[in-house]
Amino acid sequence: MADSKTTRVAIVGGSLGGLTAACVLRDVGCDVTVFERSPLELSGFGAGIVVQEATVRYLVERMEIDLTDISTPSRVLQYLGPDGSVSFERQSPYRFTAWNTVYRHLLEALGRERYRLGHAMVGLDTGGGIRFANGHVEHADLVVVADGVASTARKRLLPAVDPVYSGYVGWRGTVTESLLTPGTFALLGDAITYGLIPSSHIVAYQIPSVAGGPAEGEHLVNFVWYRNVVEGPELDELMTARDGIPRPLALQPGLVQDRYVDAIRATAAEVLPPPLAEMVIRTPQPFVQAIVDVESPRMAFGRICLIGDDAFTARPHAAAGTAKAAENAWALARALAASGGDVEAALTAWEPGQLELGRNLVARARDIGERSQFHGTWVPGDPTLQFGLFGPGR
Repeated sequence: MADSKTTRVAIVGGSLGGLTAACVLRDVGCDVTVFERSPLELSGFGAGIVVQEATVRYLVERMEIDLTDISTPSRVLQYLGPDGSVSFERQSPYRFTAWNTVYRHLLEALGRERYRLGHAMVGLDTGGGIRFANGHVEHADLVVVADGVASTARKRLLPAVDPVYSGYVGWRGTVTESLLTPGTFALLGDAITYGLIPSSHIVAYQIPSVAGGPAEGEHLVNFVWYRNVVEGPELDELMTARDGIPRPLALQPGLVQDRYVDAIRATAAEVLPPPLAEMVIRTPQPFVQAIVDVESPRMAFGRICLIGDDAFTARPHAAAGTAKAAENAWALARALAASGGDVEAALTAWEPGQLELGRNLVARARDIGERSQFHGTWVPGDPTLQFGLFGPGR
């Protein structure tokens, strides 16, 4: 940056979006510190993510990591019929990786000396002041908030903006190859596989092992199964953990009440194609998240900006949530560099394009989900259903 003064940046939230922002802003000359609320380094609990260019751009361009070392390919995209036979098939362009894999590499790139654990933000002001529950107070030239869908900062800055429940939840899980029969793993292992049933769909794909790369440890199959749940007491009971504490947005592995785990396995046996039913039934700790939309009218507030799910939370159907957060971060670094370190000028230039990006992704992902869960108009092979940050033609 042209400005002789080093820009001090505080990143609130140490997940993939926050880490990407920290790395790219550090690389344009900023003095960056990440503040993460968790007292421990994070874990994606085996969750898989689709490889999008923005998500892995830092790993590929700056760290020179070979994608084949951190992701697995899918040979085909396929749909299974009720009996488990393939009813639709085409070549697949997608690769898949694990949340933990990307997190570990980004944290290594940043350096743990810049990553402060146990800092839960409780207050902030638009001049760059941040207050944490542990008593620490930080003053920064730029505050980048990346603390997720339940963002504390968004509640302070945009109190009228809340997550809006979609009408359905996503049951998630990962299962190791050794827990599946050979025939089932052979069918699911190198494919992205869908099952369509009335008012529901499930998608499964292979991801790298917990150890990291595709050649390390056991292969894993990751799935998301979307199930309609009426808002109200039914949803509230489901989203109450085994310890009796409600967690309205997500229950992590091991927290779902046994009765619901038993019920989802029984339902899988009744309604899913047999290979997909086997996958769900043999998953040791399925977990669940409420599927929500978040749309913010603003992303910049003085010296503060919201990125990723803080500003826009899109349903997972486009598989682009992590890519959106990373794109927000890359665009912010470009704007700050172009402004010569003028933070407010950078945010003014940055915000309009990122608002458009977020609105478009939320609308597209909502449309995809509504087709499956409520309208029955999901058609295998429809190009508008493809994964990606920008949709068909980009």
